[in-house]
Amino acid sequence: MGQRRDDLELTGAGHGSIVQIGWRSGGETPKPAPSHQSTLKDAVAGWLRLPRCGRAHVHHARSPRNSVRSSTSIRLISVPANHPYPRTIHAALPGGPGLHVQPDPDPDRPEQPAGDRWWPHRLLEPAWLARCDFDLVHVHFGFDHRTPEQLEELASFLQGSDRPLVLTVHDLRSPHQGDPSVLDRQLDVLVPAARVVVTLTPWAARRIRERWGVSALVHPHPPLVPVEQSRRYRVERLRRAQVEPATPPVVAVACKSLRENCEPLRLLPALERAVGSGGARLRVLVHRGVVSAPATQRERRVRDGLWEAADRGVEVVAHDPMSDEELWRAVSEHEVAVLPYRFGTHSGWLEMCHDLGTFVAAPGFGGYADQGADAIYTADEDRVDEASLERAVTALIDRSRQGALAGDSARVQAERRHRAAAWHTALYAHLVGADRVPVLSGSR
Repeated sequence: MGQRRDDLELTGAGHGSIVQIGWRSGGETPKPAPSHQSTLKDAVAGWLRLPRCGRAHVHHARSPRNSVRSSTSIRLISVPANHPYPRTIHAALPGGPGLHVQPDPDPDRPEQPAGDRWWPHRLLEPAWLARCDFDLVHVHFGFDHRTPEQLEELASFLQGSDRPLVLTVHDLRSPHQGDPSVLDRQLDVLVPAARVVVTLTPWAARRIRERWGVSALVHPHPPLVPVEQSRRYRVERLRRAQVEPATPPVVAVACKSLRENCEPLRLLPALERAVGSGGARLRVLVHRGVVSAPATQRERRVRDGLWEAADRGVEVVAHDPMSDEELWRAVSEHEVAVLPYRFGTHSGWLEMCHDLGTFVAAPGFGGYADQGADAIYTADEDRVDEASLERAVTALIDRSRQGALAGDSARVQAERRHRAAAWHTALYAHLVGADRVPVLSGSR
């Protein structure tokens, strides 16, 4: 039986359009793909030919300096490399081009590989980048510490050496920064400088088109929890629901280190009503340092508000930063997660919750709805609609009581992980002229 390759679906053709590449599932009857863009290579080449803001330094489609290669290995610098998202999309592919990913350098001793901490990333500095053998750079995040002028130097270095820059726009509003203009100015450099721009949702692609006139390729967020762990926790949850059907569902709000966009207190009145009427429990998780030694007035305000909530019966869990396994275990014990954000774009937490079977209620701004949040509540930076939040969480409590799990099965997650790696490897192979491109098939 011959190997089948599903066709690409590509929407968007001209200046300012959204380019979205999606993969149809193997069970669907394939529709004819546009004849002029029937492969990822053609789709990317078409994207490269689109008008790009009309700036003098914009790259046009051309063969990079190493387009004729004697090896199928692609030498990639990923900023960062040691993070769940890049690790997922850089997984090895049988039969595809080899992908060698440069390890993150230690921030304090850049000649050595990084340990757990890779930030601030030194390979955003041309002086260190010049010491590396590489074919292209893929920037995800971790450039918060670089000024627009320093990012201009990076872009000029890559353009001068004719190495492509791929930019995945995870955030259009940084969750770490109260002032949106900081990231705006950084993206004003990186987006026009990138040979290819990728983002995670159609919502973000529209914003990128509106602001920079650039058509971003859309590829959905891949799963983050390894398949075996995801399968184990999902099976445990189903078994627990059968053995202990009367156990109250847990609705959780994770504050972690209380990033700038995190505001849990404004959610508590509606959540307490929802869990009260739904026979559930409300749990708030926060890093121990926020409550034991608050460093700012904001942290003191949140600490005091959480202690008051604890007096009302809310479970407040102060914890040290968790290992991956500890985190997955904790999240797998929550039936519903509520994202407590005042602003944002996409959410790795949402994706992790789905990997483990936890339903997610998210605010209606940003790309959370496009990313697949299970319920949306109305909110903006200054206020939250308590009635919409109560309705959203009540609906998810009811769904959890029916024994349902959120997200995809572990088998489907494995397929999505493979497709994400194949998609990105094919993109890299096209940009550097590698002579073998892997076969891509399937869909989320």
